[in-house]
Amino acid sequence: MFFGITAAGLIFHYVFGASALGCLAVGSVGSFVLLTIGQEPLVRYLTLSALLFAIGMYGMVRSRNAVRVLMSIELMLNAVNLNLIAFARYIDPGAVKGQLFAIFILTVAAAEAAVGLAIVLSVYRTTQTVDMNKFNLLRW
Repeated sequence: MFFGITAAGLIFHYVFGASALGCLAVGSVGSFVLLTIGQEPLVRYLTLSALLFAIGMYGMVRSRNAVRVLMSIELMLNAVNLNLIAFARYIDPGAVKGQLFAIFILTVAAAEAAVGLAIVLSVYRTTQTVDMNKFNLLRW
């Protein structure tokens, strides 16, 4: 049970280059997830969605690599999709509104990823870096 939290902390450390404080935050959120396992299923989905969104937000704020920032934004959009589908399932099981919104968000996310990666590739060709601190595109 705690092995999963430790593994998540290590993955978080190596993927995002997180500090010990970030790994401690993952452990704390993981402990919260373990405490909510006995709750009703909607709470489980919402907790998982909040965890995914928090990891994506941390990756977007902390990382300076443009590709990692795009990946973090995609993770946050997938957390929103999970929320929409969970609410659609438990509030109105007969309707497919949540699933339709999720498919719409997936198509918008695919277009956003394609345009974002094209911009990153264009910037990389001119600056030879994907570090967002070194993008001086607005400077003369």
